[in-house]
Amino acid sequence: MALRHAVLAALLDGEYSGYQLSKAFDVGVANFWHALPQQLYAELTKLEKEGLVAGRQVVQETRPNKRLFHVTDAGRAELEQFAAAVSKPSFIRDDLLVKVQVADRIGTASVIEQLEERAAAAEAKIELLGNLLRQLRGDTDEEEFLRRGARIGPYLTCLRGLTFEQGHRDWCLRITAVLRERQTTDAKR
Repeated sequence: MALRHAVLAALLDGEYSGYQLSKAFDVGVANFWHALPQQLYAELTKLEKEGLVAGRQVVQETRPNKRLFHVTDAGRAELEQFAAAVSKPSFIRDDLLVKVQVADRIGTASVIEQLEERAAAAEAKIELLGNLLRQLRGDTDEEEFLRRGARIGPYLTCLRGLTFEQGHRDWCLRITAVLRERQTTDAKR
């Protein structure tokens, strides 16, 4: 997947400025695709040149003018082709896993500290995603929303993000406990 598809997907929900798109990425798309604001602005420029998005100037009296972008028919066609293409399996690439792999050879104190930091960050993201899920479904309970919700895609990707963060938190806490136990056992020998 290229950033272009994530941008097109985010713009399906409406017309956004680059700033608004960046905020939308932070809340929803960041569950599965990370991009810096500069990357988003550059991608919007490319997509507009290719005719996949169209932009319009909005004149503002008390603020600088802004451009709002929306997906064109060509952009929708691009997303349809992308959706029809076979997806490659994902994989994990995480420097913390390398550190865990060598922890029994180099010492565990700094690795434990980093695992605890990651667990705390995952916990914060779990709270954020839980709030977002509640906001997306409104007063509807989850099962009803999943059966009849109007815009289900963002909810489903948010559920995946939540599951990922919960698994990541749980793994970090378990490995921290394992490494601490080994420290205690090693100290007694």
